[in-house]
Amino acid sequence: MRRKLIAGNWKMNGLLASGRGLARDLAAQLGDQPPACEFLVCPPFHLLVPVAEEIAGSPVLLGAQDCHSAEKGAHTGDVSAAMLADLGCSHVILGHSERRADHGESNSLVRAKAEAAFGAALVPVICIGETEDQRQAGEALAVVGAQIAGSLPQAEGEFVVAYEPVWAIGSGRTPTRDDVGDVHGHIRTLLCDRLGDARGRAIRILYGGSVKAANAGELLGIDQVDGALVGGASLEASEFRAIGTACA
Repeated sequence: MRRKLIAGNWKMNGLLASGRGLARDLAAQLGDQPPACEFLVCPPFHLLVPVAEEIAGSPVLLGAQDCHSAEKGAHTGDVSAAMLADLGCSHVILGHSERRADHGESNSLVRAKAEAAFGAALVPVICIGETEDQRQAGEALAVVGAQIAGSLPQAEGEFVVAYEPVWAIGSGRTPTRDDVGDVHGHIRTLLCDRLGDARGRAIRILYGGSVKAANAGELLGIDQVDGALVGGASLEASEFRAIGTACA
């Protein structure tokens, strides 16, 4: 059984006081009992240490939103995977559509970052997904397939795939159950073909894009959906916890 993972991507939101408060509220709501799923929060870099302090002793895991592909060096403004691990991170989001669009990140760069994450014993959460134009053109499965082929690391290690249709992120719109099921099933087939049946079936595939408490139960009940990558709804502790409750 793949245990479901609910990952919160805070994006570029939160100052010190609000970030601490959000992390503290979430840790308090979850208590110290193992929840029905795994919870992961990925705050912006400046909040990693204070959030780590607030969630210490709780079941909440800590992740970051990006890393550089190099271990160290002359890369002003960048952060290495080793630095993230040094701060207590267990996961790192890579290849999010906003980084692919805003920073021109290619599949090969995402793959290099994922392999750097492996080198620091981090679990990369590798994001893929099609634009609205690509979906309307009937290219969704082909786009996802190309991203899988180009973005996944060659090395051995644990990783997570997050399918986020670009047009659904922050829009309030979600694909139909059939659309989500078709894409997740296609991803599972590609993973098994690439990695072998046993390892391919062990990889968790998250759905992301306007996930909230109101639709979490329906989305998490779709075959091959192993959790959610949550954006705006992760900025409210009660809403984020309610999404995780839907795992049960």
